[in-house]
Amino acid sequence: MAEEQEVIQIELLCKQLYESQDPALRDQAEIAVVLFQESPDTLSKCQALLERAASSYSQLLATTTLSKLISQSNSSLSVQQRLDIRNYVLNYLATRPKLATFVVQALVSLFASITKLSWFDMVKEEYVFHNVMNDISSFLQGPAELCTIGVQLLSQLVVEMNQVSDVDISRSFGKHRKIASSFRDTQLFEMFRLACSLLSSARGKSLDLTDERQQALLAALLRLAHNCLTFDFIGTTVDESADDLCTVQIPSSWRSTFLEAGTLELFFELYHSVSGSLGGLALACLVQLTSVRRSLFSNSERAKFLNRLTAGVMRILDDTQGLSDPSNYHEFCRLLARLKSNYQLGELVMVDNYPRLIEQIAKFTVQSLQMWQFAPNSVHYLLSLWQRMVASVPYVKAAEPHLLETYAPGVTAAYVTSRLDSVAVLVREGLEDPLDEVGTVQQQLEQVSVIGRCEYAKTCQLLVAHFDRAAAAYSVETNPQQILILQGQLAWLVYTIGAAVGGRAALNTSEDNDAMDGELVCRVLQLMNLTDSRLANGGCEKLELAMMSFFEQFRKIYVGEQVQKNSKVYRRLSEVLGLSDEIQLLSVIMRKIITNLKYWGSSEPIISKTLGLLSDLSGGYACVRKLIKLEEVQFMLTHHTAEHFPFLGSGAGGSAEMRCRSMLYTALGRLLMVELGEDEQRFLAFMMPLTAAFENIVGLLSTPENPMYATDDAKKTLIGLARDLRGLAFAFNTKTTYMMLFDWIYPLYLKVLVRGVEVWFSEPAVTTPVLKLAAELAQNRNQRLHFDVSSPNGILLFRELSNIICAYGSRILTIEVSKKQMYAMKLKGISLCFSILKAALCGNYANFGVFRLYGDEALDNALNMFVKLLLSIPQSDLLDYPKLSQTYYVLLERLAQDHMPFLASLQPEPTLYILASVSKGLTALDTSVCTGCCATLDHIVTYLFKQLVQKTSNKVSNPRLPEESNNMFIEVLQRRPEIMQQLLATVLNVIMFEECCNQWSMSRPLLGLVLLNENHFARLRAELIAQQPADRQHQLALWFDGLMAGVERNLLTRNRDRFTQNLSMFRRDINDLMKGTSVSSPQSVNDMMTS
Repeated sequence: MAEEQEVIQIELLCKQLYESQDPALRDQAEIAVVLFQESPDTLSKCQALLERAASSYSQLLATTTLSKLISQSNSSLSVQQRLDIRNYVLNYLATRPKLATFVVQALVSLFASITKLSWFDMVKEEYVFHNVMNDISSFLQGPAELCTIGVQLLSQLVVEMNQVSDVDISRSFGKHRKIASSFRDTQLFEMFRLACSLLSSARGKSLDLTDERQQALLAALLRLAHNCLTFDFIGTTVDESADDLCTVQIPSSWRSTFLEAGTLELFFELYHSVSGSLGGLALACLVQLTSVRRSLFSNSERAKFLNRLTAGVMRILDDTQGLSDPSNYHEFCRLLARLKSNYQLGELVMVDNYPRLIEQIAKFTVQSLQMWQFAPNSVHYLLSLWQRMVASVPYVKAAEPHLLETYAPGVTAAYVTSRLDSVAVLVREGLEDPLDEVGTVQQQLEQVSVIGRCEYAKTCQLLVAHFDRAAAAYSVETNPQQILILQGQLAWLVYTIGAAVGGRAALNTSEDNDAMDGELVCRVLQLMNLTDSRLANGGCEKLELAMMSFFEQFRKIYVGEQVQKNSKVYRRLSEVLGLSDEIQLLSVIMRKIITNLKYWGSSEPIISKTLGLLSDLSGGYACVRKLIKLEEVQFMLTHHTAEHFPFLGSGAGGSAEMRCRSMLYTALGRLLMVELGEDEQRFLAFMMPLTAAFENIVGLLSTPENPMYATDDAKKTLIGLARDLRGLAFAFNTKTTYMMLFDWIYPLYLKVLVRGVEVWFSEPAVTTPVLKLAAELAQNRNQRLHFDVSSPNGILLFRELSNIICAYGSRILTIEVSKKQMYAMKLKGISLCFSILKAALCGNYANFGVFRLYGDEALDNALNMFVKLLLSIPQSDLLDYPKLSQTYYVLLERLAQDHMPFLASLQPEPTLYILASVSKGLTALDTSVCTGCCATLDHIVTYLFKQLVQKTSNKVSNPRLPEESNNMFIEVLQRRPEIMQQLLATVLNVIMFEECCNQWSMSRPLLGLVLLNENHFARLRAELIAQQPADRQHQLALWFDGLMAGVERNLLTRNRDRFTQNLSMFRRDINDLMKGTSVSSPQSVNDMMTS
């Protein structure tokens, strides 16, 4: 009765949680549901709930609770219990056909999760979870609803086996691959054949697509077939975004099915006989079939397969009615793209009726481009097909004509014309402009640039005709709406011309093509002169962005080291515009850059693109030496003030414009360095605007009594200065220039930066640029911080860096922020502090021994602040934020290497925190973090071993070595020996049971851990041996003996190398053993270390 009452109560809670409009009631219900999920007798409660609940929400709660229970890494469920739950789920689904769809889906997912997690578990020497097909056969023989559920069970199991879930990551990626491989080899082909068989029998009957049950079954079967074909057969975990380069690595054992003509025919027939989204599923299967690896077939077999494919494609192109459905259309475009990505043009031209095929594809492409509003995301695949075909032309050896010179110009013309025609509709109807999607436009233009190079004369002719018409109209037009249309059209044309010029790099070119490029370039430069002359009255942002894109492409091809000086481009420019060489053209580009910086200060995209172009120009060795001779560049070096470039003013736009300042000063710094040498006067003259800005705020920040103290203007000035100086510090990568900057900034201006951090510590807009500047100053790039022997600058610099870290750290610890704002408000700044300390400790420009020798607390203050900041970070956040984890683990490695006495003196809390973070880092997915943790652990273990051996051995100690005082590290570990035991178990687990990419790194700390925990190592070894079948125990014992063979009880390099060699053989033998059997790590290995 009590159980019945509890079921009723939980049903009420579920109703409140999912249906109530009252947030407070929902929150209370959520708390109660969480308590239910965490109660010790959850299993029995879930069963009672499934048996007696009438509400679908209660059934969903019971199912999701069971899923959580099973997926917990410390789950205490036995193999028999998991098997019972799985069988119960199957029985429940079989006997309750009227369940809600979401409950069925949850139960199906639960079945798949249990099966995967228990795949290698045995009952009475039998892999009971492998009997999938037998267990589901009763579903497949039942009525349509039951058969659909059976297919869903198989389909979800394929998905589950294929995907790397959070559970797999927390346990072992290697184990996931072994389960997936076993499933692939024993079950997957049978499931694919079953799907094909049932689809074939369904096609044989007259399909009644008005019957929802028939439709659901057909959809489930197509999904099952698709899931089988998208399985990650060889563990490459292909990025799905790289869609057009995907090859399906079908196993050789499937070959017979793919050689049958009926396999392809089945899916083509299904596409023609079904309607709506079902057709899309059939085409998705065909996409995968088209992508089958080439080596599955012989040359003749591949030709037959391709013939059948192209025949099916032509049949679809003959009757395009089904392609009016967007999902069908999208999948068909993908199918066309895969035709070329998986087959060579030489093979395509050999198929039956190739001339008709290429004609139909061209006609379909042109129609698709003209219907620019329909499925715009699918255009990429069509352009990809043509791009690949045109790029392959030089390599075709077949005698048959490819006919691309006939059809490719039509595709280019359709693209250009359709984009121009779209502008008027967009302006009139106020629709979203595709030009705002910069990434998509650039991707399409890269493709069109290659297609357009086929019959390039026709492409240029087309662009010139459209450009002349639009430019002539634009120069005289006065109607505002018509001006907008013409600006949009000109923007498209300038983008396309830039792409056409950029396409020269992709293909072999000729002088005639360069002359045609000259025609196009002249027109863009003439348009630029026109638009720049009107800037005082306002301009068009989209057109300016197109210009920047054009210059970017032009720079790559015709400006720089490898450019032919007698190129026909310059001949044409000389004839039309009087620009006879590269230097004169660079002068035009620099004038454009100055114009943009002057007039477009409020437009972050234009400023960003303009400075990106300047940065690229200043990055080339030859180019920067030409630039420095230009008057325009000399003007920029002497007039970089808000008067000439308004975006440098403190009243300029938002943070985005401010971020661009670093790019400007990096470029100016590179230009200044070319002829600077040791001329300090020239350097100081260049720095005058920054000097004036600093002097301006020195007084404001000095005394709180000042009425201007901490004003908004002072804050913006400081942010700007920090960004400007960071750009310069990045550019000054020689000792001479860096020292000029250091002498200028130290000590007064560095103190201003520290003061700014003290005043605005809670505002990341201020602290982030200042801390990034400090991190840049600390970087010993190109040995620029290699100070003279008698110079104290290394110590002085570190002292100021320590002041900045302490000023920020001591204050940021006083503020509380919400979880949502944690990274932006605190963790980002803390990560930058770690970055500063890391750069300083790794830079080798300060002798840290002298700090304690002379009583300077700078080093101790910085290290102690590091510990305080570290303890303020939740342990889970360390690996959640990649930037934070990378700086922290590199810093920790350096501390363990050079400052182990400091780590050894820490209190228990930070000691346990650091060791726990190392333990987590050892199993991190980021290899650099994992490798860093191995090195850190090696330093710690080596230090401990030396200390403990020194205390316990009878060897004569070195009287000159100081006695370690206050060694908390050893005290903590003697009180908590399980910590080192846990680390030993973790490293051993990774080496034995996971795909260990850094085996050498893992081997270095392992020897020390074994020598420090010999008894525990013996226990782990005994547990692992006992878990193996009796016939393998002796073999594993011999391998463990081999691991320690010839290894002495010391950590000398020679002994370590011997152990590493032994470990390599040990791991190879273990891997061979695991290929054919289930080897599981002992439970103690998987327990996470707790403090």
